[in-house]
Amino acid sequence: MIETILNRILVSIPVLFGVLFLGFALVQLAPGDPARVQAGPTAPPEVVEQIRAEMGLDQPVIVQFGKYMERLAHGDLGRSLISNKSVTSELAAAIVPTIELMVASLFWSIPLGIAMGTLAAVWRGSLFDRFIMAISVAGVSLPIFFICLILIQFLGVKFPLFPFIGRGGPLWTMEGLSHIALPALSLGMIFIGPVSRMTRSSVLEVLRLDHVRTARAKGLPEWQVILRHGLRNALIPVVTLVGLQIGYLLGGAVVTETIFSYPGIGRLAVGAILSSDFPLTQGTILALAVGFILVNLIVDILYTQLDPRAQKT
Repeated sequence: MIETILNRILVSIPVLFGVLFLGFALVQLAPGDPARVQAGPTAPPEVVEQIRAEMGLDQPVIVQFGKYMERLAHGDLGRSLISNKSVTSELAAAIVPTIELMVASLFWSIPLGIAMGTLAAVWRGSLFDRFIMAISVAGVSLPIFFICLILIQFLGVKFPLFPFIGRGGPLWTMEGLSHIALPALSLGMIFIGPVSRMTRSSVLEVLRLDHVRTARAKGLPEWQVILRHGLRNALIPVVTLVGLQIGYLLGGAVVTETIFSYPGIGRLAVGAILSSDFPLTQGTILALAVGFILVNLIVDILYTQLDPRAQKT
C-alpha cells in the first residue's frame, strides 16, 4: 500500500510541474498588466516601468518562471496585487468553503447515483429503468449554470426555502447548511448521471458472471447476492469514474461559486483573473492542481481496497 502511494506521488510530480508551467504561460498571455494594476490607473508610464522592472516582468518568461519556482520552493506564493494580502492567506480562507461544497455535493450524489444505477440494472427494461436513464441523460446534458439558475428560481425565489447568496457559516451549523444546500444540489446533479449510468452498466456485467450464479444456486437472498457479490465488484469502474468526474466537478465549482457568490477557490480564481491579479491567479491554479492530484491519489487507494490486484501494478 505504501509503495503504491509513493509511486503515485512520484508520478504526480511532473504532472504538477507541467500544470504550473502551462498555467504560468497562460497567465502571461492573458490581457492585463500586473505593473499597471500595482501602480494604479493614474500612475505615469515611468512609474509603471519602474514597478515592472522591480517585479521582474521585463525579463524573459522562462526566467520569470524559474524565479517563481524558486519562491514556490521556499513556500512563498507572493502577495495579491489587489488586497496586498499574501496569496497563502487568501487561499487558506477560500479552501475550506470549497472543501465543504465538494463534500456536501458528493455526500448525497454518489450514494444516490449508485443506488439509482443498481436499481436500474436489477429492474432492467422496466419503466423505472427508463426513468433513471432519462434523468441520467438530463444530468449529463444540462449545463451547470442552467441547473443553478433553475434551482435559484424555484427553491430560492418562487418557493424561498433556501438562501442563495454567500456562505452562512461552517457546514456543521444550521445557517451554513441552509446556505450550502442550493450550491451542493446544483453541483451534485451533474454527478448523478455519469455515476448511475456507469453503475448500471457495471452491475449488469457483473450479474452475468459465474460467481453470482453460484451465489444464487446456494440459495442466498437476491438482495444479498446483489450487494455482497455483485455491487462490490461493480464499484471498481465506478470509483475510477468518480475520480475522473471530480476533476470536472472542480470546474463546475468555479461556475457554481460564482453564481451563488460562494467564497471558495473557484470564485477567488474568477475574481483574480478578471482583475489581472496574476500572483493570486497562479496560486489558485496551484491549489486546484494539487486538489485534483490528491483526489486521484485517494481514488487509487480506494481502488486497491476494492481490487487487491491493483497493488501489484
